[in-house]
Amino acid sequence: MIDDNEPVDEAERFELTTGDLRAVVAPGCGGRVAQIAVGGTPLIVDRFDGAGALGWGCYPMVPWAGRIRDGRFTFRGRIVELPRTFGPHAIHGVGYAPPWAVDHLATSRAELALALPTDLRWPFGGIARQRIEVRQDGVRLELSVTAGAVAFPATIGWHPWFRKPDAVRFEPTAMYRRDRHHVAVDELVPVPPGPWDDCFVNREPVGLTIDDVDVVLTSDCTSWVVYDERAYATCVEPQTGPPDGPNIRPHPLEPGQTLAAWFDLAIRRR
Repeated sequence: MIDDNEPVDEAERFELTTGDLRAVVAPGCGGRVAQIAVGGTPLIVDRFDGAGALGWGCYPMVPWAGRIRDGRFTFRGRIVELPRTFGPHAIHGVGYAPPWAVDHLATSRAELALALPTDLRWPFGGIARQRIEVRQDGVRLELSVTAGAVAFPATIGWHPWFRKPDAVRFEPTAMYRRDRHHVAVDELVPVPPGPWDDCFVNREPVGLTIDDVDVVLTSDCTSWVVYDERAYATCVEPQTGPPDGPNIRPHPLEPGQTLAAWFDLAIRRR
């Protein structure tokens, strides 16, 4: 699905730790979590040759998540044309590549911020913030976006590349139909058998087993994208709305308003 060649800033990484849990954060690489590990067991696909900015780690998707069809949407009578960063579409927002500022850093917690652009990449501005915390029983991720002087539609979420699980426990209630252009539409259909590159309605925990580690994913998001077509990885992505959100289910933020979400990864050795 994703294999771009955008260069990635290899800025210094830092580790957040609690007990034998650690999260490696790369603020210069789109503010992403480059690795989550328990003991000697890594759970995330780290950067590798050819991965590009979109193909590794766990990165924030802000101020939109997934594809925007043809990089185009209309908001309050204004036609917005975004750069087409994935084939004919715009994908995953503008936060996954630029460096994020580290506002706070402690042993087990970090807070990061990114001023969103006011140019062709995203003409509305705003600010995105992250909080990453390693706890005794897992990792807590929080993400928000706040509108500045200009209103805009927003969808946020996370894109983790998990090492290929030995088992997946996922019980969505419905799926957004995907059309011939590989983009979700505003129509719910029954869940078909995998493999998937699709968005689902899901309100239940998602379970993964990776080697000898059980991971349970929960979020206040009810839209989850699952991409499991790669042999080495499975992506499980909680989002505040479906792909192409500005077109099919816009969530407008007025000036000063914030959209926030959380994503918990409970981690336990078997």
